[in-house]
Amino acid sequence: MNTALLRQKAQLLRRLIMLSIAEAGSGHPGGSLSLAEIMSYLYFFQAQLHASDVNWPERDRIILSKGHAAPVLYAALAAKGYISEEETLTLRKLGSRLQGHPDMRKLPGVEMSTGSLGQGLSVANGLALGLRLQGKPNKVYVVLGDGELQEGQVWEAAMTAAHYRLANLTAVVDYNGLQIDGHTAAVKRVEPLAEKWQSFGWKTVTVDGHSFADLYRGFHTERNGYPLVVIARTVKGKGVDYMEGVADWHGKAPTLEQARQFVLALEAI
Repeated sequence: MNTALLRQKAQLLRRLIMLSIAEAGSGHPGGSLSLAEIMSYLYFFQAQLHASDVNWPERDRIILSKGHAAPVLYAALAAKGYISEEETLTLRKLGSRLQGHPDMRKLPGVEMSTGSLGQGLSVANGLALGLRLQGKPNKVYVVLGDGELQEGQVWEAAMTAAHYRLANLTAVVDYNGLQIDGHTAAVKRVEPLAEKWQSFGWKTVTVDGHSFADLYRGFHTERNGYPLVVIARTVKGKGVDYMEGVADWHGKAPTLEQARQFVLALEAI
């Protein structure tokens, strides 16, 4: 694992996230920024993806269930070379392929149209089961938000995955503790999180979602034939000091000047 490369890619994702949301004048920076290391790890180390063919049949599948964090998905596709960095600046614009929430009909590389929270794990189950029935080794990774876990369908899907022992399925929870209305614990408490997943029959591990070494440990946990959930403790708005841990930045765009100052600060590192 090339940690230096992964850090570089994570910072590239943050740059593209900030610039694209600022250019759009709307979007969700907080929960996109908290996923920068996780998406860098998935796209540039963990998942089997083709260097140039986004639709490679043997690819692993990555689903961003928390679809409002679309900017980090588009940034990852650009960093991978599947779309141009310039196209990320068309986020949410009329006629753009980069919708406010990912649309698989418009953009190759989007495995599922998401945005209605709670549905990603169900589709991931279907993909994982279908791949297994075909005798294929492909893996399925699905990224959920912690606020999203307040949706009942998530737990129906969790029960289903364990029942069918979908060992080719990994869920990742972006556990930043915040959602649009404030702290998840105040809106609707999801704890005890690890114990809850375990009770549904999943192999469970908690990691630092901004540490590549810890992500490696989490993703390589022995699952003993069951689905794995990596509960990744993260900081909402990570990497932008005035956004870190602030719920108000869930769905508020930075100004173009704020985005440019952030890029300048990155370049100075």
